[in-house]
Amino acid sequence: MYYDSVILMAISRTLTELDGVEEAVVTMATDLNKELLAKVGMSTGEVEQATASDLVIAVKARDAVVMDQALTVAEQKLAKRNQDTASTEAPPRSLAGALARVPEANLVLISLPGAHAAREARRALLADRHVMLFSDNVPVAEEIALKELANQRGLLLMGPDCGTAIINGVPLAFANVVRRGSIGVVGASGTGTQEVTSLIHRLGEGITQVIGTGGRDLSAAVGGLTTMAALDALAADPATRVIVMISKPPAPAVAERVLTKLAGLGKPAVVHFLGGDPAQVESRGLVAGVTLADTAKKAVALAKGQPAVQQDNGVSTQLAAREAAGMAAGQRWVRGLFGGGTLCDEAMFLLAPVVGGVYSNVAVDPNWQLPDPLVSKEHTLLDMGDDFFTVGRPHPMMEPSLRLARLYAEAADPEVAVVLMDVVLGYGSHPDPAGVLAPAIAEVKEAARRAGRYLAVVVSLCGTDLDPQNLAEQERKLAEAGAAVMPTNAQAARLVAAILQQRNGGNNSDTKQD
Repeated sequence: MYYDSVILMAISRTLTELDGVEEAVVTMATDLNKELLAKVGMSTGEVEQATASDLVIAVKARDAVVMDQALTVAEQKLAKRNQDTASTEAPPRSLAGALARVPEANLVLISLPGAHAAREARRALLADRHVMLFSDNVPVAEEIALKELANQRGLLLMGPDCGTAIINGVPLAFANVVRRGSIGVVGASGTGTQEVTSLIHRLGEGITQVIGTGGRDLSAAVGGLTTMAALDALAADPATRVIVMISKPPAPAVAERVLTKLAGLGKPAVVHFLGGDPAQVESRGLVAGVTLADTAKKAVALAKGQPAVQQDNGVSTQLAAREAAGMAAGQRWVRGLFGGGTLCDEAMFLLAPVVGGVYSNVAVDPNWQLPDPLVSKEHTLLDMGDDFFTVGRPHPMMEPSLRLARLYAEAADPEVAVVLMDVVLGYGSHPDPAGVLAPAIAEVKEAARRAGRYLAVVVSLCGTDLDPQNLAEQERKLAEAGAAVMPTNAQAARLVAAILQQRNGGNNSDTKQD
């Protein structure tokens, strides 16, 4: 039987919490999972010989008694899942069965192992349904073929690896609850899209559609097939008055095509290519977003008929000075623990010019690639949603406690001055991330105080007042724990930069926030 990865992650978490269990991973034996198991020292001869249809239960335990207990619990959980499934109405066993049950559905969300996802996506497209392909590990050739088929049939193929979309007001996968409005978004980035759409809502505007493309869409190989179709769809939508495009820098030729398309749509557009050159965007008469927050502000200004100018305010020198004041002489490094990959990238782009470079497990520059993701070095920002950290475990946005061990380790380093974290709310995320993180933040800050140090903890909070986690309550819990809670990722990164400049006796008057 195939078990969904979310179910297996929950079982893994249960086993890890057992007294005497050092590590536990329950996962399907795909090639990627086997490779990641080997990297964390959890592979055996049996694991190496397993196939993608096999289930692996890997446990490191204190002794044989604990091992037996863990395996018994794993088997009980797996059996209970089977019983729970059998006791409810049998779900459709095929796409055809699902479409027969809900014939009016015009969109199919697919979350299957990559090896099988393309086949089902093709079937959905041939049945004239739009597709959101959440699955990753789909070969590029399959992605291109699916997107070409979708374009031929006048459909949207969002993905592969599309984690965020909002279609006709319905949040899909990892998405926030935002009001309807006049701004349409095309996003090749999940958490980047969440940051922008949440801020648009908090600034009083709303969203028509959020169309995810998948992270490879703007590569030279794929050529922006979904992006072009999505832009056409938003251009044809009378409710969409402003278009936002969010992505890491596309392949040069693809960037030219996308910008040319946007310039010819006849609607104002804001483009944010993370780490890209704003001049390239502005040369086409389009508005360049400098950060994710700046992108949201400019989109809202355009929607209100106002000039889309950058609205920078100086960082609060008082707050930066207060956070730096009690630090010991040797404290100088920032350590970032991110659940959102795009938020980690943006923080690196903003911090690196100020602090002289940042190591990361997802650094674009190989010179700043962290040699061992398990060991931080100088200034380090980690994307803890990367596959290295999530094999057999839920994503940190789903299970924030996965960051706690690293938080305790970084906070115990006497040279660490600041810990930077993101908290992303919305559907798909943990129901109370602040409830998990706040006690640990208070604990590490108190431990630093007892050791004669002051540890600054800066948190960016992404979400809306309509999200199920209650934005105001999340902010309150984090602030009461002693965290400096910032409403945007850019503000959090720039506050960290200002704190570090205070530590170095520098002048932070030119450090800006959105």
